[in-house]
Amino acid sequence: MERRDRLANLGLLAAAAVAWLAVAFVVLTEDPIEDPVAGFRGAALMGLAIGLTAVPLAWLVAYARHRRIAYRGDWMRALRRGGWVGLVVGLLVALQIQGVLSPPIVLFIVAIVAVAEVTLTVDR
Repeated sequence: MERRDRLANLGLLAAAAVAWLAVAFVVLTEDPIEDPVAGFRGAALMGLAIGLTAVPLAWLVAYARHRRIAYRGDWMRALRRGGWVGLVVGLLVALQIQGVLSPPIVLFIVAIVAVAEVTLTVDR
């Protein structure tokens, strides 16, 4: 692992920690009943926090799978996967706030994301 990879991982984890602090602040100080936008603000922050946490983890999993060799494109793939995770979590939290979340909707969203990720990951 090179120094830039280590610094990128630490930087992303630090950004995730800041995002988690923002989530805690919103959850503890804002009431979604009084301010309807607070729930969506919390959903967006949760998606951001989980996405930022998932990026370095996705890169480290790929790094370990490749027997400690970092290949070109691993960071872009990890960023894309972290983005998918953050988007899905934010969307699911927002749907739960609206009261319309159901298992078929969750399965549909996860299936769409899985198909998109497999399509983008295929080596040509």
